Amino acid sequence: MQNFVFHNPTKLVFGKDTVERIGEYLKQNAIKKVLMIYGSGSIKKNGVYEKVVRSLHENGIMKVEVSGIRPNPVLSKVHEAIEVARKEQVDAILAVGGGSVVDSGKTIAAGYYYEGDIWDAFIGKYNIKKALPLFVVLTMSATGTEMNGNAVITNEDTTEKLSFGSKYVYPVVSIVDPTVQYSLPKDQAVYGAIDAISHVMEHYFDITGSDIIDSIDEGIIKTIISSTETIIQEPENYEARANLCLATTLALNGLTRMGTTGGDWSSHDLQHPLSALKPEVAHGAGLAAIFPAWMTYVKENISDKLIKFGRQVLNLGDEITPEYTIAELRRWYTSIGAPISLAQLGFLEEDIEKLTDIASKHAPFGTVKPLNHQDIKRIYEIAYNS
Repeated sequence: MQNFVFHNPTKLVFGKDTVERIGEYLKQNAIKKVLMIYGSGSIKKNGVYEKVVRSLHENGIMKVEVSGIRPNPVLSKVHEAIEVARKEQVDAILAVGGGSVVDSGKTIAAGYYYEGDIWDAFIGKYNIKKALPLFVVLTMSATGTEMNGNAVITNEDTTEKLSFGSKYVYPVVSIVDPTVQYSLPKDQAVYGAIDAISHVMEHYFDITGSDIIDSIDEGIIKTIISSTETIIQEPENYEARANLCLATTLALNGLTRMGTTGGDWSSHDLQHPLSALKPEVAHGAGLAAIFPAWMTYVKENISDKLIKFGRQVLNLGDEITPEYTIAELRRWYTSIGAPISLAQLGFLEEDIEKLTDIASKHAPFGTVKPLNHQDIKRIYEIAYNS
């Protein structure tokens, strides 16, 4: 086990009827005016928008809005929102939505005080020193962004999807009400579950770790698997939905990172070009194709862990092999309706070279096996033919 320091400053407000409290928490933090950001308008259909606006009004909080933040959020929308925030001189950002909205909120909060292009934070040219406070009302559990300091944004001009991390963009308060997620389409629930499982696996298959964190990782993934299976059949099963929501938060709030070197993250680095090239590809959908392909390529490096994963998480018994574990993970992804190949995601064989070139801009990456151009191409080939 590696030395570590664990600190998470986000207040998590979890449970039924908690959305209505957002105004109260803003008022407690002396916020008078917010930039409220959201997506395509689904929050107006499920009642979340009305609840949030009423809570703001009752607590004397003024707002301005920027809507239209899309899945796989883009830099141009962030630029637009930063300009609105500055013009209106807001005190905070209020992100109402899923991971894309929250990641946009973090980037807007960091960009508010920066005189240059906030993309500099993604390419290592700027270390964030200050940000507006961020508050979150989560409407889709998947990325864990509601309780961490990470953000992912796509630059349309360079076809790059990159991330940054900063202690300054941890949400002050994140509200998670599982009931507002009852109406999510099945595919969003499925891809969100795979996204969260992948976050845990990035740490689980790291070159370091400990028995206690492995056990926590295994418990989180088993909970996500069982809860997802229940939700597919019973979308309004509160206990299953609540377990899934909490598990996805714990998957990336720092808990699973403790005692590791920080995770491998190759699969995420390999997935990001998929969504950069095809923005319609959901992050979780891409990871369903990429992560097992990465496992296949590096299986000699993680063979013992693959067997342990198969035994402890997938309940495969004692007589198992790394190949069997990978096959069973793919089988489960298929059983819940997820794609398991690049071909199923709509990519053509000739796209492999494009994806390789995009990913290789930031190679080598990975801790289990540092990946270079040739490794990256081979993993995409495995993912294409899975």
